[in-house]
Amino acid sequence: MLAHATDPIVAIATAPGRGAVGIVRVSGARLGPLIEALCGKPLKAREATYLPFRDAAGEPVDHGLAIHFPAPHSFTGEDVLELQAHGGMVVLQLLLARCLEAANEVDASSGRARLPGLRVAQPGEFSQRAFLNGKVDLAQAEAIADLIDASTEAAARSAGRSLSGAFSREIHVLRDALIHLRMLVEATLDFPEEDIDFLQKADATGQLAALQAQLATVQLRARQGALLREGIKVVIAGQPNAGKSSLLNALAGAELAIVSAIPGTTRDVVAKTIQIHGVPVHVADTAGLRESSDEVEQIGIARAWSQIESADAVLFLHDLTRTDRPDYAAGDADILNSLRLKLPAGVPVLDVWNKHDAVASTSQPHEGLALSAKTGFGIEALRTRLLDIAGWQAVPDGVYLARARHVHALARVSDHLSLAADRLAAREPALDLLAEELRLAQNALNEITGAFGADELLGVIFSRFCIGK
Repeated sequence: MLAHATDPIVAIATAPGRGAVGIVRVSGARLGPLIEALCGKPLKAREATYLPFRDAAGEPVDHGLAIHFPAPHSFTGEDVLELQAHGGMVVLQLLLARCLEAANEVDASSGRARLPGLRVAQPGEFSQRAFLNGKVDLAQAEAIADLIDASTEAAARSAGRSLSGAFSREIHVLRDALIHLRMLVEATLDFPEEDIDFLQKADATGQLAALQAQLATVQLRARQGALLREGIKVVIAGQPNAGKSSLLNALAGAELAIVSAIPGTTRDVVAKTIQIHGVPVHVADTAGLRESSDEVEQIGIARAWSQIESADAVLFLHDLTRTDRPDYAAGDADILNSLRLKLPAGVPVLDVWNKHDAVASTSQPHEGLALSAKTGFGIEALRTRLLDIAGWQAVPDGVYLARARHVHALARVSDHLSLAADRLAAREPALDLLAEELRLAQNALNEITGAFGADELLGVIFSRFCIGK
């Protein structure tokens, strides 16, 4: 994508389907001739003008608003033209085709094509140009896609904070402190003959400790932001008729799954994303786990194990009305052993004891969480426990949306700073190794905002955007 970063581009910028308004967006250099061909006249900068959009014969394709954003005061930093027409896909496709056609027509005044090289934009290419032209940094560009994809109000607000630069400003503060520390180390390396200990005089140890404390705060917010963006996947598992479908319905507040006293009713995965204090929790109800000769049920059980193996947490549902039955207790024990074998290390399994309403209180278990999916008893406690499992912590100053790659980059920064602290604390510090750890820490920080980065990384990030964005 980067090899063609100067080509003029065009795309439909609104979602496919029918709507009152649809937008076709063009970005490139010197759009004046194309604007006159489409609109019949020049446009005033940043002023919406109602007019007909004309085809090659001068007949109107549609009537709507045209807005010209001259460079550099536009989203991409280039000249941008937005055509706001009626939101039918046929109309928008006609406008898109007309833009491409008009770009290749010869302008009578110049004798050249109006906008040679105009092509349909690739996914995310408008946002990529905004990044390349310095309108946003990489973290802000990613926040655009995150704002569009936000599944909860909290995620949308946090993405908005990231888009406004809140996350980037935190990274810049860390980077500036790190650059200052690197300067002290490099000065000591460059002037060894001077009887001046730059590091001791400037309290490099204290500066490094303060930097690590700042980083820990940013890491906490980033982890919470990543949780708001990604959420966690929770799988409800257990024997047939333990109440898994009823629990999904209770958590979702809707009748999503069929509830029946007949064992093996659930044959496939039923999933729903719920919000708990703004955190998206992706809950999956699965087939009851047991030995079965039914071919369809076997497929459902295999899919259940597939879901379990990719879960961030498992709710192991027990039936309190059957815990005194040896065959049922043995079935639960077998499932628990299988969970321990198949789940990756660190994935929590929460024992949930259902049908609390149907048993005496004295028979409730001491471990795990007792609830009733039928009456709603214990559901709120389960929601709170799920937040604890996810690692959610309310951050007083607000959360900015972050991605897993940001969290991993910050973790690498922390590792390099820890090694740097060890080097600095040594009786005879190896300054060249200390300088290298600080350099690597800064490189990891730069990856977040895109102060530098490999073309491949940029291509992967922006290719996941929608067309026209």
